[in-house]
Amino acid sequence: MIEIPDELAATQSRFNGAAGRAFVAALPDLAARLLERWGLRPDGPSMYGMCALVLPVVREADGRPAALKLQAVDEETADEPVALRAWSAAGAGAVELLDHDPESGALLLERLDERRPLSGETDVREAVKVLGSVLARLVAVPAPEGLRTLGGVAERMLAEVPERVGLLADAADRRLLADCAAAVREVAGEPGDRLLHWDLHYDNILAGRADAGRAGEWIALDPKPLAGDPGFELFPALDNLFDADEVVWRFDALTEALGLDRERARAWTLGRVLQNGLWGAEEGEVRLAPDHAEIARRLLGR
Repeated sequence: MIEIPDELAATQSRFNGAAGRAFVAALPDLAARLLERWGLRPDGPSMYGMCALVLPVVREADGRPAALKLQAVDEETADEPVALRAWSAAGAGAVELLDHDPESGALLLERLDERRPLSGETDVREAVKVLGSVLARLVAVPAPEGLRTLGGVAERMLAEVPERVGLLADAADRRLLADCAAAVREVAGEPGDRLLHWDLHYDNILAGRADAGRAGEWIALDPKPLAGDPGFELFPALDNLFDADEVVWRFDALTEALGLDRERARAWTLGRVLQNGLWGAEEGEVRLAPDHAEIARRLLGR
């Protein structure tokens, strides 16, 4: 039997309702089936995130440590194996995909050192530089055909602005989100064609393992891939480990690491504030998240 964390069950129920509860209920049978099919044995306590259960395992055929990721598949996660294969082929520094079950969306991944996330580094500026170098390798890869696109995301966001901005209670928040939308309109006609991770924060970069020949490497995992402009990638690194006084320094360090046009990157970063603000309004939030609003103000020079 595998252990299902209460927090994962609660998150799935809250955000996905009956479908989330069904996903959690099916996890023990799914895990048992894949452990047998792929010749795996459990190798430690389970781990989890917002939408996935991860089981440390060992392949019985060769003794290789691995991680079995069981996740609810949606628009954001459906193309994860496509992205991981593309990055692996390019040697771009993402976690290696060992196997994939298309029916359930389960992934068998190389095992990284879960004890060493980049978020644990004591020098946050150094962590920003590491994240920038990892991100630069990822976005150097062209997006495979068929991925969801930033152009489509931007089009949907801008269509939702008139209705949802008005749901915010504070006039300053409404003006700020309208300014974010205006910035997105300036760049929406050139949405880009790079393979984006979308969620590269400091907990989504782990140290490699020496027994896999990746000692000293920092490796990206858990992408929500789409095709687009690398400027859309910077927001998680500004919001995670948030420090208002470091927003502009981080933004400048990341645009330099990726070789981005600063104004285009600013517009797409404001697009992430817009995206989160629209999602919040849809969920009944009447104020922008304070950190998100502060990121927008800093990038707008206010």
